[in-house]
Amino acid sequence: MPELLPLLDEPSPERADASRNRQAILAAALRLVQAHGVEEVTMDAVASAAGVGKGTLFRRFASREGLMAAVLNQSEIEWQTSVISGPPPLGPGAPALARLLAFGHSRLRLNLDHGALIRAAGASGARSVAAASFASMHVRHLLGELGVRGDLPLLASSLLAPLEVPIVEQQVHGEQMGLERISAGWDDLVRRVVRAD
Repeated sequence: MPELLPLLDEPSPERADASRNRQAILAAALRLVQAHGVEEVTMDAVASAAGVGKGTLFRRFASREGLMAAVLNQSEIEWQTSVISGPPPLGPGAPALARLLAFGHSRLRLNLDHGALIRAAGASGARSVAAASFASMHVRHLLGELGVRGDLPLLASSLLAPLEVPIVEQQVHGEQMGLERISAGWDDLVRRVVRAD
């Protein structure tokens, strides 16, 4: 089973009050992003919602871009946790095919939701090798459980590619495809890979 791999490097240990402030800031920023969209979230609004001074926000995250990268990282960690230990079918306890399909649907929605957040996070918002490795290892693990033979790393990459932000955004916004159609197409691709063995 893949281990949790964060998007950003882990921060060094911090004081309890600094940890509370960081958690309050990230929770407030995520609430604001979900309620108003990334573009509408300002540092002033986050500081006010978190009950901290704007200086605290800038000392901790340096910039709005840094804050958005931290929100993205937190969301990625929460998603990885749901894959590793959440309820089935995304988490353990469901048959491998059901888990793989749930994984794809979940990653598709997450990537679509994260598109604006990734852009707002700038260069630090690009998904790290560790985060990409987590998804790849999980898909390879499930393919192995399903008895799929062949080049599992390449097959996993091929299954993950259609879920990536640029492709999903082009399909949804550029080609006006609905998520149901994209999900059904991904399910068909998975079943073809699983049956091809």
